[in-house]
Amino acid sequence: MLRQTQGISRPRWNIIMASSGKPVFFYPSTDDKPMAVAISAWRNFGAPGPEALARSAGKAHRRKATFRHTSRHNPWRIHMTQRPPQASEQQASEQNGFFWKTKSLDEMSGAEWESLCDGCARCCLEKLEDEDTGDIYFTHVSCRLLDAGLCACKDYQKRSEQVPDCVRLTPDNVRTLNWLPPSCGYRLVAEGRDLYWWHPLISGDPNTVHEAGVSVRGRVRGTEDEIPDSELEDHIVQWPVRLPKRARLRKPPGS
Repeated sequence: MLRQTQGISRPRWNIIMASSGKPVFFYPSTDDKPMAVAISAWRNFGAPGPEALARSAGKAHRRKATFRHTSRHNPWRIHMTQRPPQASEQQASEQNGFFWKTKSLDEMSGAEWESLCDGCARCCLEKLEDEDTGDIYFTHVSCRLLDAGLCACKDYQKRSEQVPDCVRLTPDNVRTLNWLPPSCGYRLVAEGRDLYWWHPLISGDPNTVHEAGVSVRGRVRGTEDEIPDSELEDHIVQWPVRLPKRARLRKPPGS
């Protein structure tokens, strides 16, 4: 049985979509068009692999697994980060060192906290969850508010009006969200790990998340308004739960 993270309940599939389910939006407070990080139920990009996904998807289809939206009908929802008090320019300018190596999530300033977002926007993709196994399947269908080119929300200031069931991510609940992708900065820091080379905090360039092939730019094939729920099963893809080879490196290729 699969369920969806956003939308109307359906009798068979349970579909996890961009604006709900256990996915989580992370919005940098310093930008009018905040970025979002992806969501995944897998703990590393090697598991399950393509074969496992294919087998699992096949089993789900054979038993006529159920998809249903969860955003309006259950607590599995896409969340936005809790926006801490706006940091002053002086506080922001003090972010010179690798603060994530020396501070816990709870100790970070508001600006530091939100800068952990890598801007990949994978969480803005609709997803399907197998209610029998807990496996999650991503699609290349996005939330209607996603600007797939910028990997940013189109209406950040009024996002709560557009998606009323969005909730906020905090240092407390980020530690329990096992569906966060292995590359998520919040998850990496919570697990005591370092960030990848393409993370803007490492590279100093927000474009490296795109150059590394981690973001959804160029990969979205439609929005939730364009593709009906009944067809989402046909749009399941594997790339959102995996990292390109160059993105898995700890240093930029050729460095």
